[in-house]
Amino acid sequence: MEQITHVQNDAIAAIQAAKNTEELRAVELDFLGKNGKLSALMKGIGALPNDQKPLFGAKINEAKNAVQSMLDARVQDLKVGELSKQFEAERIDITMPGRAPRYGREHVLQQTTNKIKRVLGSMGFVYKESPELEDFKYNFDALNYPPDHPAMDEQDTFYVTDDKVLRTQCTALQGRVFESTEPPLRVFTVGRTFRNEAVDRTHSHTFHQVDCFMIDRGISMAHLKGTLGVFAKAMFGDEVKVRFRPDFFPFVEPGVDYAISSPKLFNGRWVELGGAGLIHPNILEKYNIDSREFSGFAFGLGVERIPMMAYGVDDLRNFLENDQRFLAQFA
Repeated sequence: MEQITHVQNDAIAAIQAAKNTEELRAVELDFLGKNGKLSALMKGIGALPNDQKPLFGAKINEAKNAVQSMLDARVQDLKVGELSKQFEAERIDITMPGRAPRYGREHVLQQTTNKIKRVLGSMGFVYKESPELEDFKYNFDALNYPPDHPAMDEQDTFYVTDDKVLRTQCTALQGRVFESTEPPLRVFTVGRTFRNEAVDRTHSHTFHQVDCFMIDRGISMAHLKGTLGVFAKAMFGDEVKVRFRPDFFPFVEPGVDYAISSPKLFNGRWVELGGAGLIHPNILEKYNIDSREFSGFAFGLGVERIPMMAYGVDDLRNFLENDQRFLAQFA
């Protein structure tokens, strides 16, 4: 019996010495667990005389109950203290001002693309997309390129297979549209294009382009210049003027480069914006569009060029380097 009292006293001392519920759990296992010290005393009951066995078992159960009661009381005391510390550590001063959440903003090129879509859409042009990995026939053959044209050289183009290239121009959409849509039609697209260029202040291997074309009866260079005039004024302001100068592109005849001038943006200087012209009769006939009945125009330009002109950005690389200091200016 003295042995039971001794183990019980040890358990009480260990309970009182426990500093947290984790230590208290260890005490409980040490004394009341399956292999605990009080439970182990039951193994010696078989060696006792028969008249002492009931008394010995009752004493052990009494000791276990006493220890369990102290454990339960001590757990409650420790939990109150631990919860108080936890609440203090997690306390929030609801009178403090909140932290403004960070949020994304549209990239300046996306802002420009959205504006292009609004302007051309309001003029009756329908937006369509074409794949960035383009068939050779749409990127070159459908656009009246001769077989020895330098743009078809592997040094200028990213070939994936003999028949697949990363599109070098969004004009590749024309053939796909002509196959599925009969004139009259007005279509435009905006997307990424790729060329094997050395990257510098004014060149990049990846850039964005808008391409717009129209086919109807009696379309002339006057319609082209009028459309470009409306487009330029919507993008840069009512003071903008448009100028044509002769140029060559395989898919238009005649072809021009067009420049714009604005006293507000360029101090009156003429700045080239893109290329344009009347769609080449060879292309129309290739898709069974009677060039004696229908004619059309097409124009294209680099999307990056628009914010470069509008905001005075002098390095094309800024648009793709993800410098927050640069991009935040256009929020």
